[in-house]
Amino acid sequence: MQIELNAMTRERLEQSLAGKPGQFKMFYDTEDCGCNGVLVIQVVSEPSPTDIVFQTEPFTFLCDRQQELLFDDVMRLEAEAGYPAYKLTSDSTLFGSNIRVQDARS
Repeated sequence: MQIELNAMTRERLEQSLAGKPGQFKMFYDTEDCGCNGVLVIQVVSEPSPTDIVFQTEPFTFLCDRQQELLFDDVMRLEAEAGYPAYKLTSDSTLFGSNIRVQDARS
């Protein structure tokens, strides 16, 4: 898998790290949502045992191996101008808009 990022998205993701080490985990949160899940981007300190790293530049992106099939090979993550959210798309799918970054580092 690969995530394409534009300049504004790279800048916002860098701000999300706040100068501390971290990795971005693509995660469908199904806890208490009553649906198929809500896509969130978690900032984590390290991968969990079931995570796979699928991209390392310009940031490290990972996802749980059980959720890998939910994503396409090439996707675009775009920061929303004037709003603290992102949109994830591919050529064939809108994975989500209004995607938030959650800092899950300890």
